[in-house]
Amino acid sequence: MLKIEHLGIAVKELEQSIPLFEQLLNTPCYKTESVASEGVNTAFFQVSESKIELLEATNPDSPIAKFIGKKGEGIHHIAFDVEDIEAEMKRLSALGFELLNSTPKKGADNKLVCFLHPRSSNGVLVELCQEIR
Repeated sequence: MLKIEHLGIAVKELEQSIPLFEQLLNTPCYKTESVASEGVNTAFFQVSESKIELLEATNPDSPIAKFIGKKGEGIHHIAFDVEDIEAEMKRLSALGFELLNSTPKKGADNKLVCFLHPRSSNGVLVELCQEIR
């Protein structure tokens, strides 16, 4: 693991949450993006070397909609930047961590991603991220 890449925060509406986080973090949102495969719209903020990602569901069946339905708005996941996502997935799988996808998927912000099931990481949804080269 190289660093914390970002914290993902589930929100009901980006339109209301972006201005709030711009004030809170004292920095503008630098990018918004839709990830249709995950049913999510995202907004990113740079905070020193890390980022904050706001996640808004685009449909009622998306993981973010389900999360907000169960837990409300709040921290959804922590993402770690990795050098080689496939090697890291193999390493963690061999140690008994449960991967939610068997191969890396294209995620937001030009990243390949893989999630670890929270039941194998003390209730925390962990995302591995590798910059697409």
